[in-house]
Amino acid sequence: MGSAAKIDYRDLQVKSGQMGRADSLRYNVMTHVVHEEYDRAIEELRLFQSQDSEFPMLGGRVLGYTEHAVDLVNGIRTKRNFPGFKNLPASKQQDLSDKFKEHFNELEKVLRQIEIIQLEVKLDDMRSTVWVVRSVVIAVAAIVGVAFSIEVSSGLLAKSLGVLDDGFLQTTIWLGSLIGF
Repeated sequence: MGSAAKIDYRDLQVKSGQMGRADSLRYNVMTHVVHEEYDRAIEELRLFQSQDSEFPMLGGRVLGYTEHAVDLVNGIRTKRNFPGFKNLPASKQQDLSDKFKEHFNELEKVLRQIEIIQLEVKLDDMRSTVWVVRSVVIAVAAIVGVAFSIEVSSGLLAKSLGVLDDGFLQTTIWLGSLIGF
């Protein structure tokens, strides 16, 4: 049995935009797949899946996607290293190459979907933080408003009325003395 012929990655024409940011899961996994480091790609996915996130909802939402991505990596490995590839008829070789490209493109889409879910979870977290901060501000404003109302109605209002009454009485006496009363 001869060595397995391999499908050429140059046929994929991978663009840098497809790979994502250099520090992203998509970039790491797709780079490992392009360099035929399938176990490292799977390890990267498993690490992402198992790591503690600052967003508890993330793990449950991406679990199915990461499992599917692992299956796609394994499918790419199988199709790329298919034993006896060179001995197959040209149509079968083309079918295998097309399926390989299809898996690779689907892997990219699945990894993009994981990134979208990460972004959605972060946005949901920011929205909930805004709601909490807004609620605290409203509660503090309500407490200050009630405290001010109580102060005005019990102490300050009575004293203010006394000052106004005294001012009115003094003005009346002064006007009376001016007129001659």
